[in-house]
Amino acid sequence: MKNSLYYRLPALLWALCTLWCPLSAQSNAPSTGSSGVPPVVHPSIGTETVTPDGHMTIRLVAKKQNYPGGPAASRDTDIFSPKSVNVHPNGRKYYVNSLEGGTTVVFDSRTHEKLKVIRHTFTEDDAPLWAPASGLFPFRHHYDHPMRFYGKPVESTFSHYGRYLWVPYYRRSFDINAQEPSAVAIIDTESDSIVRMMETGPLPKMIATSPDNSLVAISHWGDNTVGLIDISSPFPEQWRYRACVVVDYQLKLDFSTTVPVDRDNGSGYALRGTVFTPDGRYLLVGCMGGSGGIAVIDVARSKYLGRVMGMMSNVRHLLIAGDYLYLSINAAGYVQRIPLATFLEAAGRLEGKTVSVNGFVNCKVGAGARTIAASPDGRYIYAACNNSSRLCVVDAKSMQLLTYLPLDSYPVGLDVSLDGKNIFVTSQGRKHHGGNCVDILEVTTK
Repeated sequence: MKNSLYYRLPALLWALCTLWCPLSAQSNAPSTGSSGVPPVVHPSIGTETVTPDGHMTIRLVAKKQNYPGGPAASRDTDIFSPKSVNVHPNGRKYYVNSLEGGTTVVFDSRTHEKLKVIRHTFTEDDAPLWAPASGLFPFRHHYDHPMRFYGKPVESTFSHYGRYLWVPYYRRSFDINAQEPSAVAIIDTESDSIVRMMETGPLPKMIATSPDNSLVAISHWGDNTVGLIDISSPFPEQWRYRACVVVDYQLKLDFSTTVPVDRDNGSGYALRGTVFTPDGRYLLVGCMGGSGGIAVIDVARSKYLGRVMGMMSNVRHLLIAGDYLYLSINAAGYVQRIPLATFLEAAGRLEGKTVSVNGFVNCKVGAGARTIAASPDGRYIYAACNNSSRLCVVDAKSMQLLTYLPLDSYPVGLDVSLDGKNIFVTSQGRKHHGGNCVDILEVTTK
C-alpha cells in the first residue's frame, strides 16, 4: 500500500513542475523572477570562507539537491522543499524534513549516504498508531476520511536522549487552510519508523523537549496556542496531553474548505521559536506576528504568564546558549542577544500582560534571518539568512558579524554536529523558485 500512487503523488507533482519550470529557473546562474524574489544562486562545491583571525574555515563540501539543472552526482529526488534538519544526539545520522514531499529523509553523518525515507502517509489501516483523542483539538468541519492524508513535516525535536524524533505537520493534506487539528509523528530512531501518532492544534511549527525529558511543547502558529505533552513515561503508549495553553487569545478559525487563504500571514501572534529554560521552569515562545514579543509559560502550572517586550518585532527563532538568550529577527535581519538572567527577571514581573526589558545587543546579518545555532564551544552563532542566501557567522562575545558563506537559495533550517565539524543547512525554495537543496559544510579550526 505504501508504494501506491497516492503515496508517491507529492514527488510526482514535483517532477512535473520541474519539467515545466522556465529555462531561467533551470540555470545555475543567478536569476530574478517576475515576483521580485531574490536571485537564485547555487554555489559550487569547494566554496569557502575564513574568519578574519584565520581561526575557522567553513567550506561547502557536499550537497543533496533536487533543483532543475542541478548536477546528477548530487541529485536526490527525495529532497523536496526541505524545511529543517536535525542531527541525532549520537552524531551518526541526520534527518531532513521535506515539507512538500511529505517525507523525513535519513542520512549517514559520515558518508552522507541515504539510509531511509520515512513517508508521512496514512490511512485507516494506521489507526493503531494513534494515541486516544485528548478532546483539546476538535475538528471544525466534517471530513469523510480524516485519517487518510499525508502530512507536511516542519520542524523536529529529539526526546528520551535521542531514542525518539518528534515531527509535527504543517497540516494534513486535505486541510487546505490549516484550520483543523494537525498531527505529530513520533519516530523510533533505532528502526527509523513511525511508532506513534498524536493530534496537535492547527498549523504547528516549532517543537521542543524539556531539559529533563518530561515534556514536549508544540507551538501552534495557526491559533495562538501551545500544546504540552507529558512524556515522563519511557513508553510511547502512555504519553498524554497535559494542557493546551492559550497565548492571550485563541483565534476563531472558520475558513473555506475549498478556496485557499494565506495562513502564513494574519495568524495572530504567529507563534514560532520555542525553547525551555535550562532549569525547565519556563517555556519561551517567539511571536513573529501581531505586536510581537516573547510569550512566557510557567511549565509547572501550564499557565501563560504574559509577553516580554523590548526586542525587535518579527521574532523567528530562539536559542539559549551559555548565559544568553539569542533571537533571530526575520524581516529586519538581525541576531539579538540578552543575558538570560535579565530576561528572566522581567519574566518574573509578568502578571498576564506585557513587560518591557532593556539590554539587547544587536548584530545585523541580513534580511530573512531564520534558524540560528551555536557552535559547541559557544564561540560562534550561525544564522541561515534567507533573502541573501548566506550562512552568517557571528562572534558570540562581541556580537559582530565575522564572515558569511554563500548557500543555495533560500536557506531556512540548520543544525550543527556535536563535534562542531559539520553544519547542515536546508534551502527550501519559494513556490518552485530556488531551494530544494541541503548544503553540507565542513568546519576546520586552527
